[in-house]
Amino acid sequence: MNKIVINGSGKLNGTLSVNGAKNSALPILAATLIAEGEYSIDNIPDLKDIRTMIKLLETFGLKAEKTDDHSYKITNSGVKDIEAPYELVKEMRASFVVMGSLLAHVKKARVSLPGGCAIGTRPIDFHLQGFEKLGAKIVLDHGFVTAEAVELVGARVKLPFPSVGATQNILMAAVKAKGETTILNAAREPEIDDLSSFLNKMGANISGIGTDELKIQGVEKLIPCKHSIIPDRIEAGTFIIASIINDGDLEIQGVIKEHLKGFIKKLEKMGVEFEFNNDRLKIKADLEKLKPVKISTEPYPGFPTDLQAQTMVLLSLTNGKSELKETIFENRFMHVLELNRMGAKIKLEGNKASINGPVDFIGAEVSATDLRAGAALVLAGLVADNTTIVNEIQHIERGYEDLVERLQSVGAKISKQ
Repeated sequence: MNKIVINGSGKLNGTLSVNGAKNSALPILAATLIAEGEYSIDNIPDLKDIRTMIKLLETFGLKAEKTDDHSYKITNSGVKDIEAPYELVKEMRASFVVMGSLLAHVKKARVSLPGGCAIGTRPIDFHLQGFEKLGAKIVLDHGFVTAEAVELVGARVKLPFPSVGATQNILMAAVKAKGETTILNAAREPEIDDLSSFLNKMGANISGIGTDELKIQGVEKLIPCKHSIIPDRIEAGTFIIASIINDGDLEIQGVIKEHLKGFIKKLEKMGVEFEFNNDRLKIKADLEKLKPVKISTEPYPGFPTDLQAQTMVLLSLTNGKSELKETIFENRFMHVLELNRMGAKIKLEGNKASINGPVDFIGAEVSATDLRAGAALVLAGLVADNTTIVNEIQHIERGYEDLVERLQSVGAKISKQ
């Protein structure tokens, strides 16, 4: 099993470019199931999750050709199968979004119950209730969900929580439904906007993009299109923290400021300064002068849960007591034990973490428990004395392409072994 080895306390200098957003690319790839023809999609990160989705599309009969490092040509000559098998779906929870696109195109889907990171239950009830509102019949048997409809009909769907996955799935199912569908309390994440933009390029009629009320006027036919995936805001946020904690002079390229406003607002409150030049960003910060802060993770445009673990590393290096409340996932503090082993002073009480700083991180052998926890351990290792060994790096590789090589390019003493 591979591991990442880090010799910390170096200064980072240079430019890091942000790749395309995995959480945008996955549902957009799933949406190629909706209409037959040839798609061209650029800025797709080269990640295991992407390769899993490509295998899933091929299971349904589509053909995928990688035209360069970050581009694919997807050819849909007709869906040959409607079952998403367990061996693929268990690898990646986001694969469940193929259900909405299959319902839109062939009115039937059979998908294994999903897997993914062990950060919480993340129930699929909201997805299924939305499909039922549109007229689909749902059957759960032997670990599979089957959804089938003679005809999908527009409806008002109010989500109990602004779930990103449920919003994406219902949105795709609704684009060819008869009449108008309204999704109330819809997720507002940039990845929802990107999917909506892609579907509208195909000929869908989606309005209210960027709000919590999406309206979808069903159309009879959609056609393939060309599209470029938005930059990954979570990768950008991770690089921002890497620059701050390493006394770095990094320039980060490919940042959409609007996509990070909840995150940037909290860091500005701490005393971090941001200098934007189009999609290029430079950060000014003095760790010794940063102030502690209280943070609560929230749906977009609030502070993203996917940057909670990485921010905990920054707060551990900040003078004073900070508080971090996790409101999205109930099991997303698994990295705390590992950070404490490296010298952090973090106390947990329910869904709240109290972080006392500053501390001096000390190199240790640790294990990534999920994608973002792994990123946090790498960040801590970059500033730790001595050597840090991060195990279970398959989690990290689900969301960060060539992270080791890219950090090496800006001066980090890091390797994959």
